[in-house]
Amino acid sequence: MSADFLKPPSWTPPPAVDVEALPAGKWWDAVRAAPLVGERALKTLDDETGAVIQDERGTLYWLVAVGSAERWRLRQVRILAELTDESTYLGVPPASWTKGPETHWRVPLGPGRYLTHPWKLWEALAEADRAEYGRAPEGRQLCYRCRLPTDEPIPVEVEAGRSDVGKLTYACPPHAPLYSKRRPRTLTSATAAEHEGRPR
Repeated sequence: MSADFLKPPSWTPPPAVDVEALPAGKWWDAVRAAPLVGERALKTLDDETGAVIQDERGTLYWLVAVGSAERWRLRQVRILAELTDESTYLGVPPASWTKGPETHWRVPLGPGRYLTHPWKLWEALAEADRAEYGRAPEGRQLCYRCRLPTDEPIPVEVEAGRSDVGKLTYACPPHAPLYSKRRPRTLTSATAAEHEGRPR
């Protein structure tokens, strides 16, 4: 890990008795990952992760250097950074909150655990994205539920008889949790295999 990320923190949470909304882009940017992707990425990073906040829904937030993740495009991942025309905030718990279920420090802030190396985090999240959702399709796809195009299509399984055999069905991130399980990646149709980059 780069020596810059092993230095003692130059920022610490202000004294507080509850979660405090702090502006992204001042001391750090934050990378927000949905629970499914975030948990897998955290396991991949292991001891190379910096401090991580977990909210009451299981969403994970890594702190990274300002501007280091602004061009990232991954499903179920958002970058909280300072915007030109508005402020973006992250709910930061007191440093002593290291247990859930409320928002807490999943990986506590401390010496050697402040910012996460951005490219190591990107690689872990990209690997988690592929493992959980398969190969990303080319271009936008229609959400099966709302019928609107999405830039973050997530493959889902719908009730039998409601979609064509061998056809991949997608949902946008807000609607993907409405389906009980993702479409298995063991489809045998040539179209599905080609789409997911598997041998036919």
